[in-house]
Amino acid sequence: MPQPRDAMVLDSVRDEGLQAVAMYCKKLQVLRVLPLDAHEDADELVSEVGLTAISEGCRDLRSILYFCQRMTNAAVITMSQNCPEMKVFRLCIMGRHRPDHVTGEPMDEGFGAIVRNCSKLTRLSTSGHLTDRAFEYIGNYGSSLRTLSVAFAGDSDLALQHILQGCSKLEKLEIRDCPFGDAGLLSGMHHFYNMRFVWMSGCSLTLQGCEEVARQLPRMVVELINSQPEMEKTDGVDILYMYRSLEGPREDVPPFVKIL
Repeated sequence: MPQPRDAMVLDSVRDEGLQAVAMYCKKLQVLRVLPLDAHEDADELVSEVGLTAISEGCRDLRSILYFCQRMTNAAVITMSQNCPEMKVFRLCIMGRHRPDHVTGEPMDEGFGAIVRNCSKLTRLSTSGHLTDRAFEYIGNYGSSLRTLSVAFAGDSDLALQHILQGCSKLEKLEIRDCPFGDAGLLSGMHHFYNMRFVWMSGCSLTLQGCEEVARQLPRMVVELINSQPEMEKTDGVDILYMYRSLEGPREDVPPFVKIL
């Protein structure tokens, strides 16, 4: 029987199930580990043990989506070393700002190893407690990245500056609930015309900063999506959605969307 190259499992298989996958699916290239439901006992979920087993048994892995409640830098580093052909790495540590659960350190070194050792990486989703250092690694080594998703991470605008100044091939950028403001956004002015879209929600953007982007880049469509139909200039911005369009701005604009 031929070995599968693509697999999807639920976290209810636990680490023992992933160890079995690693043992019997040596040719696996794509793996998705999805959450079944809310669990009360975190010990019953998949963890760094399962990730390490997969990286040791499935050396041909190209893409992984991994939902878990705990992780370590050591496990992520091991995966980067064992699976250097990785193109898609999406790690979702459920919960906000979760550090390495063994050392208590930020997950900076793990994600740094992924972008440093997996030179073909085109898509990355980050999670866990990450400081600006993680994004310095991403900016320095993520030269192949085309899609990046970030949530609840970073310390300052410096993190976003590292991304926009270092990831020259980036096309899709999604940021949620990070402490990034106008300075970080404006640092990408040189690159936005090369991107398909930028989505920022729950950040520290202002109307003035977004207006400056729209003024300098008239061929970009800059949408501000707020919970209130009318926005004053002193208001913050709930959501920025910026994209290229050959047709120009859309005409079916609901009252809570303002196009600059």
